[in-house]
Amino acid sequence: MIVNVIVIILIIGTYVFFFMKKESKAVAVGNQVEIMVSGGYKPDVIRVKKGSPVTLKFNRKDPSSCLEELVIPDFGKNIKLALGEITSVEITPSEPGEFQFHCGMNMYHGRILVEN
Repeated sequence: MIVNVIVIILIIGTYVFFFMKKESKAVAVGNQVEIMVSGGYKPDVIRVKKGSPVTLKFNRKDPSSCLEELVIPDFGKNIKLALGEITSVEITPSEPGEFQFHCGMNMYHGRILVEN
């Protein structure tokens, strides 16, 4: 009986963790966005304007080796993030759309939404 209750609690916990995660969103203010790197990316959705250069400032607080590398494939970026430091990444989106970024192991994800 106790084992069944524990299993049910673990199943519910897994569902909440993976499927009910809320996205945090940010709009570039003054063409800069600071992104906290701690257990993922916060915010993990960034809205920017097409044709405007934007600086993404990644502030890595998490010592996990997975989060020491940042990959933004559509912009040709593969960057090492130093622990406890802010690493600036400059991009100029030329097309509207949705562009993914992720850690080196592709476990943590974020999106850049480019609007006209």
